[in-house]
Amino acid sequence: MNSHLSQPELYPAIDLRGGRVVRLLQGDYAQETVYGDDPVAVATSFADAGATWIHIVDLDAARTGDPINRPVVAAVAKALRGRASIQTGGGVRAVTDAQALADAGVARVVMGSAAVADPSLVEAAAKVVAVAVGLDHRAGEIAVHGWTKDSGVQLNEALSWFPSASAFVITDISRDGMLQGPDVDGLRAAALATTIPVIASGGVASLDDVRILATIPALAGVITGKAIYEGRFTVEQAVAVLRDLENGSQGRAQ
Repeated sequence: MNSHLSQPELYPAIDLRGGRVVRLLQGDYAQETVYGDDPVAVATSFADAGATWIHIVDLDAARTGDPINRPVVAAVAKALRGRASIQTGGGVRAVTDAQALADAGVARVVMGSAAVADPSLVEAAAKVVAVAVGLDHRAGEIAVHGWTKDSGVQLNEALSWFPSASAFVITDISRDGMLQGPDVDGLRAAALATTIPVIASGGVASLDDVRILATIPALAGVITGKAIYEGRFTVEQAVAVLRDLENGSQGRAQ
């Protein structure tokens, strides 16, 4: 698969709650930091810095199913049309949700809990728009419903359930928002266990983390949010690291 042959893409993340750009600590709605009131401006700044994908999560929809941020997602997609593709998740629970997001200009939707509960949903939604399956796990066990429930399903088992998925977004919940580094070994094992592109999420804290993830064979993407908002590195720097690696220079020697 071609996406396995090149370096991973950077996916700067925008988490939406009440129309604002926020981050939650390990998915806890009571531990929220607000980073901005203008998601379109934030997304545009990411595209200006060289990002070709933007990863958007509708936290309100993920929690309640009510897509109150969908107009914001549509506004971002419209502003970046022709410049960057939008991947969005949160509350994508039915083919109608996927269709509405496709109509809003989103290039790929992320289905999580609904996909794990009913894998055939992914096959149906994939006829409408590209679908990434979000597999959020604690120590290898998939968690669902906003990370509040364990599913009893193991990550390596779920990787074989979704032949029509265009990607897997794999998040180690214990690392999300903690800036403690990604689960490199787990991501490597997952990427090697499937022919479907794997996108890493959770724990990226430094440019070295980006470099290390880029050495995983077959990794298709790196999602990073908090590290950018906290000023650990810029989108421009991370894009440059990935580009340098793709051009054959040794990222670790820089």
